[in-house]
Amino acid sequence: MANTPSAKKAVRKIAARTAVNKSRRSRVRSFIRKVEDALLAGDKVAAQAAFVAAEPELMRAVTKGVIHKNTASRKVSRLSKRVQSLTA
Repeated sequence: MANTPSAKKAVRKIAARTAVNKSRRSRVRSFIRKVEDALLAGDKVAAQAAFVAAEPELMRAVTKGVIHKNTASRKVSRLSKRVQSLTA
């Protein structure tokens, strides 16, 4: 267990940061899920709208340090490809 005041503060900071990051990660997953649900339903208009909303959310997670840049780029690329294949 943390003994020094600085270690105790670090434990508090880590707990707070973990809660924030968990919330951000959950938010990103929700946006991705909306795109995937629209894709499964075959609704190209809803899929495009959901994708337009999800892309900046993924990139925002990158700037906040929640996910890696390449991970977000990969997810955006794969979602984009699926949305495009639906519209073709």
